[in-house]
Amino acid sequence: MDRGSAYYQPHGHLPHLWRSGITTQPLDKAETRIAILRIFSRVLLLIFAIFALLLAVVIYYTVNPKLPDYVPVKQVHYQDQWSAADRQTYYFTPQGTQVKGLHYDWFTALELPFSDQRFATPEYLARFGFLVDPKQLPTAQNPGNLPVGFARHKNADDPSEYLDITCAACHTGELHFNGQALRIDGGSAQHVLPSSVPTLRGGSFGQALVASLAATYYNPWKFERFARHVLGHDYDDHNKEQLRQDFKQSLNRFLKVAWNDTHRGLYPTEEGPGRTDAFGRIANASFGDAISPDNYRVANAPVDYPQLWDIWTFDWVQWNGSAQQPMARNIGEALGVGATLTFFDGAGQPLQGDARYPSSVRVRDLNLIEETLQRLKPPTWPEDLFGAIDKPLAAQGRALFTENCAGCHVPAVTQEQGRPVQHLKMLPVDYIGTDPGTASNIADQRYDLSALQWDPAELAKLNVELHPTPTEPLDLKKVSVAKGLAYVTAFVEDHAYRAAGVTPAERPRLDGYGLPIGVRELRAYKARPLAGVWATPPFLHNGSVPTIYQLLSPQDERSTTFYKGTFNYDPRHLGFETAAFKNAFLFDTKITGNHNSGHEFRAGQRGNGVIGRGLLPQERWALLEYLKVLGGPLEQQLP
Repeated sequence: MDRGSAYYQPHGHLPHLWRSGITTQPLDKAETRIAILRIFSRVLLLIFAIFALLLAVVIYYTVNPKLPDYVPVKQVHYQDQWSAADRQTYYFTPQGTQVKGLHYDWFTALELPFSDQRFATPEYLARFGFLVDPKQLPTAQNPGNLPVGFARHKNADDPSEYLDITCAACHTGELHFNGQALRIDGGSAQHVLPSSVPTLRGGSFGQALVASLAATYYNPWKFERFARHVLGHDYDDHNKEQLRQDFKQSLNRFLKVAWNDTHRGLYPTEEGPGRTDAFGRIANASFGDAISPDNYRVANAPVDYPQLWDIWTFDWVQWNGSAQQPMARNIGEALGVGATLTFFDGAGQPLQGDARYPSSVRVRDLNLIEETLQRLKPPTWPEDLFGAIDKPLAAQGRALFTENCAGCHVPAVTQEQGRPVQHLKMLPVDYIGTDPGTASNIADQRYDLSALQWDPAELAKLNVELHPTPTEPLDLKKVSVAKGLAYVTAFVEDHAYRAAGVTPAERPRLDGYGLPIGVRELRAYKARPLAGVWATPPFLHNGSVPTIYQLLSPQDERSTTFYKGTFNYDPRHLGFETAAFKNAFLFDTKITGNHNSGHEFRAGQRGNGVIGRGLLPQERWALLEYLKVLGGPLEQQLP
């Protein structure tokens, strides 16, 4: 068209089409459509550019997680909490978890997404908070030279060797001071293991692992290196393709969980280092993933990993005192970490009778871990590392402890079934005043388990005791997490005992002193004995108070925000250092599940969070000095 023609006008000057006096209605419509299409295409291009930018940001932070730097210590010091053999048994005995079907040799062969650096190097995994020793070398128990708690196992019907995250990964701690490390066996871990939910912060182990898995699968050169490493002499095109298919199944499981957790918003309170919403995750895995999506529940009450050195003597365990039998407790934990569990047959029908419920749980290994822990002693204050005890000050603290702490933290002890039993005091949430989320979620949330078709008469035969005894039949459409897990673990336990050839005579020992699978649902938290408490920061069940000094202070003197992710210890205030550092995790006590209220020593009527009179600063220092030696040999040396 001649650009000088009356019919031609730039699309930005459409009103001038009428100047020639010629009828231009058809041309007006065409030009309008073109203009609209141009605008529409530009909007689409802008949307695509924004999406691409956001995707690039997400990918960047996914494959480049914001992790603290790895700073190797000069030496890791091990105390005589138990023997070296017991330590290795605890560190590397599997419990039956399978981490979404991830094979051990796959894990050790993985590379970082945009690098050929191995994912599973001790130095890289240490950045997630997993425990390594700079001097460690591969051993028969740890051939991959992995951190504490990274074990392996084979199932009876499967030659594959699976990565098995075992108890020690979450229940071993470490304290750093002046370039030295003190290993706390049975202590509280500070890793970021649980979450696979993508975040822009990108600091979780699960998220980084998924990124490496995806990069390995979709990058042909990376997968070629991976396949040659895994298959070795068995490498050929057929085996490579089979490996690719098997690997994709595991990746798909990770991606499904990541998508599910993200779009359902199941874990809105970021757990950060050293925490997990244990009951929430176990319930979502066992009742949501395995039974029905309608059973997913928001889990917004993370808790710290508790220390284990005296747990075998407790009458009830878990933060809210909800569980009694050691084996059932450990099976529930294994299911939450990734042990397989089958509720339905190949046709989708619920399993019945003795077919209930096959799993990958290893009951003999769980019993070995449990009995090994019975030999674990609390840590003792290392004067050569953290400083000498002020014995006169500690003696003053002893009197203050008797006055202010012993009423809750020194339980009555009886002898039952050949063991000392500590009868722990349970403090109602309304009295202790600490964050109620964990206790409330366990007491209030309900799940529909009717698809499992449990028969009341069958349930009555299980080794389950509900406290208090219910007055009405169990409504399978509204089952609490504690009751539901009790019955599930009872079926799993029975099936696993049969599969492992456990005899009736052996069963009481494996159960744990012949205890039943007792269940309580209390809106309360337990007050545990305090031997070695100095080595278990942070404090309260949700880890919301960074030091014991702050724990002895009124809430308005506690930090409302502080930084986590370091092992650097403060031997004066008894806790981790809380100052900002590169890629630290900011803990905010105003967020749901993170509240630092309660357990206050201040003026006022007892209850509603006030548990004792206000303590002067010098009294707090005296109590701290005594807590360093409580239950250890140094306590006997006090004047």
